[in-house]
Amino acid sequence: MAAVEVHELTVRYGDTIAVDGISFEAQAGQITAILGPNGAGKTTTVEVLEGFRRPLAGRISVAGLDPIADHAALTRRMGVMLQSGGVGPGVRVLEALRHTAALYDNSLDPRTLLEQVGLNGTEHRTWRQISGGEQRRLALALALVGRPQVAFLDEPGSGVDPQGRLAIREVVAGLRDDGVTVVLTTHDLDEVEKLADHVVILDGGRIVAAGSPAQLMTAGQSDEVRFGAPPGLDATALAQRIGAPVHEGAPGEYVVAAPGTPALVAALTAWLAEHDLPLADLRAGRQRLEDVFLRLVAEGSFTRPEPRRRRRGRR
Repeated sequence: MAAVEVHELTVRYGDTIAVDGISFEAQAGQITAILGPNGAGKTTTVEVLEGFRRPLAGRISVAGLDPIADHAALTRRMGVMLQSGGVGPGVRVLEALRHTAALYDNSLDPRTLLEQVGLNGTEHRTWRQISGGEQRRLALALALVGRPQVAFLDEPGSGVDPQGRLAIREVVAGLRDDGVTVVLTTHDLDEVEKLADHVVILDGGRIVAAGSPAQLMTAGQSDEVRFGAPPGLDATALAQRIGAPVHEGAPGEYVVAAPGTPALVAALTAWLAEHDLPLADLRAGRQRLEDVFLRLVAEGSFTRPEPRRRRRGRR
């Protein structure tokens, strides 16, 4: 069952169409990740879902409610993790969480929640006294203390150390186990591979791909080998040795335009060994979500649709 439904959502800023008629669903009890380059329309889309921005057109439902018309009721059912801010600099950690918990009828225990997000020992420190990573974990706790049906998480792991990211990942996975619908935006594609049930990729205000991580990583696979090595390899010399074109797609990331046969892999590793070069992350016939994402946004060239006539909003 869909907990979030978006149909033909359109948002415009002046003559710029920020979101251009997108449609998708987030299923109840699943984690849906909304991805895209900067300016793709991710934040605008989520702000509409949270009821903080009015769309030009489209039908939107969150937990069975209209985010604008039923906003007061929706605030009792959703949790929102902002990308920054939201807490006064002099407010103490436990004080902030207790204050938020008091706004709900059936809130979680603040001390238990602080332990879950790895903030033990920070209870009496102020917002300005805790690190940026700790602020992100507190923001997550504030979004979850009211036991939301739907949680909107904006860059939950941004600026967080590895230990903190692990704590956040465990908390978010636990939300799914508890039947909470999670909609998150992030640039951490490795995290999306591990956590998300469904992915929506935006570029230029439009959906360019959607599906599970496995579906996206499998679709459109080509016969190629990808590997990591020091930047600036002599790709021409390597190509001559293995008999296939080689290019450096990103610094230290190489693509061989040929199937990953044992003979080709053996020739590749032999050439690297002869030049005393390390090999990292050899992938034959397998894409990462990052590979898919970079290819899709490169194909879209970050272009936006041309301005067009305003349409009367419909709800």
